[in-house]
Amino acid sequence: MRVLLVEDDELLGDGLRTGLIQVGYTVDWAKNGLAADQALQNETFDLVILDLTLPKIDGISILQRMRSRGNTTPVLILTARESIEERVRGLDSGADDYLTKPFDLDEVCARLRALQRRFASRALPQIVHGNLTLDPASHLVTLDQENITLPRREFALLHILLENEGRVLSREHLTQSLYGWGEEVDSNALEVHIHNLRKKFGQEFIRTIRGIGYMIEKLKDTGQDKKSTTKK
Repeated sequence: MRVLLVEDDELLGDGLRTGLIQVGYTVDWAKNGLAADQALQNETFDLVILDLTLPKIDGISILQRMRSRGNTTPVLILTARESIEERVRGLDSGADDYLTKPFDLDEVCARLRALQRRFASRALPQIVHGNLTLDPASHLVTLDQENITLPRREFALLHILLENEGRVLSREHLTQSLYGWGEEVDSNALEVHIHNLRKKFGQEFIRTIRGIGYMIEKLKDTGQDKKSTTKK
């Protein structure tokens, strides 16, 4: 999942970015409000972590601008402003959650997972697709109750495709979700990840929609679950 981190504090931002990458997120870091506003206009993110006290454009203005453009990306405000009035203002301006500094990284990650579930209209903490289960919190994938070890980007790709099952995701969208700003990306990097997932879960598990992108189809009924994902 691709996160836009909007934070002007170098030490705090670096620590948060490093921690989120370690648990599997792709993190792009905007250090002022103008850079964040431009990124939100031109690129797609799965989640936004937003400070309120920022140079050039303040966090509330960024939030109001993105919502006025119809951008529904979940936003977690992460700020030192802890008064009830500030919390109410932030949430009423379009934020989905509000957390004050200092914070614990585990709680930040738990709140991000909760926002992902809510945005995907998913009640359960795990994603279940037939005989395959993906747990975003533990980074554990099981197939027929057997643990499957995946590298960080393969896990992230599987997570994105399962979270959006039944929807075709473009190659550009998937690549942007896996690689942040400044990272070198081979032209066939996404195809290599897709190939590796198919080796583990079956050639028909991920469909190629020629000229568009990739998708995992929704299962039609529980009677077909065991046929949908075949271990190789």
